[in-house]
Amino acid sequence: MAAWIWTGLKDKKLRWCLGIIVKNRDKSLILQALQAGVVRIDENHSLSSTVLANFSSRQAGIAGEERVADLFRKHSFTMDHRIIHDISLSASTLFQMDTLFLTSSYALIFEVKNISGRLKFTENPPQLIRTRTDGQVDGFNSPAAQVERYVELLDEWLQGRGIRLPVIGVVVLAYPKQIVEQAPSKTRILFPNLIPSYIRSLSTLPIKLERDKLDWLTSEILRSHQRYIPDSLCESYNIAKRHIRTGVECEVCGVLGMDKVLRNWHCKSCGYNNKLAHEKAIKEWFLLFGGKMTNRDCRKFLQIDDLHSATRILQSMNLRSDGAKRNRSYYMDFN
Repeated sequence: MAAWIWTGLKDKKLRWCLGIIVKNRDKSLILQALQAGVVRIDENHSLSSTVLANFSSRQAGIAGEERVADLFRKHSFTMDHRIIHDISLSASTLFQMDTLFLTSSYALIFEVKNISGRLKFTENPPQLIRTRTDGQVDGFNSPAAQVERYVELLDEWLQGRGIRLPVIGVVVLAYPKQIVEQAPSKTRILFPNLIPSYIRSLSTLPIKLERDKLDWLTSEILRSHQRYIPDSLCESYNIAKRHIRTGVECEVCGVLGMDKVLRNWHCKSCGYNNKLAHEKAIKEWFLLFGGKMTNRDCRKFLQIDDLHSATRILQSMNLRSDGAKRNRSYYMDFN
């Protein structure tokens, strides 16, 4: 969490503490959309297994990022620094950094990967080749080339604001079970437990920014953050609406199709009741289909008949709306 101290009552200027996590990870909208797809796409659809595989892969990636974030929560550093997780900035293009470690002497980008197996980084072309224990070989975009590109873009972003600060990029492999057979020639590869000693090795770099300038830069990065809003899942995978199962999901037994009873939702399968069970379903609709939801869309997806009940639900969700009365439609601002 962010913490603040006063520099004095005269100028009433806020300063950041010596070392602080100023931004945690946003909840992944892509992961939430994939999870909704796993539950709602018809099991016999040709892409259901692909969505499930991508959900598992995304889940593993986020687990790796959380492992690194947990290290920063538990470890302290003596230099003045800011830790910013999951930050997206725009230079010549939009780029997203897993973790940015910011000091008065340098900016350090950590790109976290959780890909098990034996790993080989190639440079011509830049690629990560993974060999599984069963001998299967898979190819991925090179994380080393990716973080090198982020270094260029962050340097461009900083220079656009008159800041000249060395930018360093590191790839972090979340677990030691990831075996590196061939490392990249330019980019450092670390396991999480090596991060503190690597940061200490940079302590000899000269100071480039005064404390006030570091405070300003931290605020400017947070102000410039643009949360990544993915395309709808059905658009991304070209899945028709008719292949999506409707109904409110019971959070206890996972059955779709809770009944609307008075001001409650009731699961016929396990007997669970939840007044707000519709909220997750409404959010899933926007993640799956995108665009704007009409009263009819709401009724069809929640499996209810009453127009006025659907109106009350939509108005209770703090959604933005266009139009009036029968022509009104609603949309969700994920920011």
